[in-house]
Amino acid sequence: MALRSTGLRERARERLIFALDVSTAREAGQLVRSLRDSVAMFKVGKQLFVREGPRIIEFVRERGGEVFLDLKFHDIPQTVARASVEATRLGVAMFNVHASGSSSMMREAVRQVRRACRTEHLRRPRMLAVTVLTSLSSTDLKTIGVQTPVADQVLRLALLASEAGMDGVVASPQEIGPIREACGPRFLIVTPGIRREGDDRGDQTRVTGPAEAVLSGADYVVVGRPIRDADNPREEAERIIDEIADALVLRRRG
Repeated sequence: MALRSTGLRERARERLIFALDVSTAREAGQLVRSLRDSVAMFKVGKQLFVREGPRIIEFVRERGGEVFLDLKFHDIPQTVARASVEATRLGVAMFNVHASGSSSMMREAVRQVRRACRTEHLRRPRMLAVTVLTSLSSTDLKTIGVQTPVADQVLRLALLASEAGMDGVVASPQEIGPIREACGPRFLIVTPGIRREGDDRGDQTRVTGPAEAVLSGADYVVVGRPIRDADNPREEAERIIDEIADALVLRRRG
């Protein structure tokens, strides 16, 4: 594709979230230092957060990165709401809860975060609801008593999240279109399960490439292993940013 403008590449860079799926602050630090000029946001999940605690968020933010706290809160409404307020106090840009925790759980989390931001003058993070994990298939859902197909369950949970006041959802690339149609253009869709042809799928089952996800309407794509395991992680991140930029051009034309 034609030479990409600086502004277009910056918009593409902002849409890439790198998953810090490592076990120690040392490993995370090496990746953050290597990628901070290419990646705007880093995902901190359960493994790294349990090992290193809130200091890893401070570490990333001190080096200019934003944080998506991926702890997938799922508990009774008050517990999730209080945890959501603490995540907000950590200064993260995004965090998530499980939509299957119920509408009341999500509504209470939204209510208490808004109140804390207002009274404590905090930046309000984007609050996302996890629909159906990208590792799960319809067969997996049936084993836990969910008889509807994955796509139907994802859409049901996305609508519940929207009605509860959540900013968006985490959903696989395969469900982007129906969510966008049902929940509107301002509802955020964050898409994990990003794998290009030839990439190791790991434990992901519902996957697609970064360009395809953006063309389908994803606002953010989460990429971990393809960048982390590359011979040169920064070069791989830059290639993915170029693919996202090209997809943004095609989406605008469409």
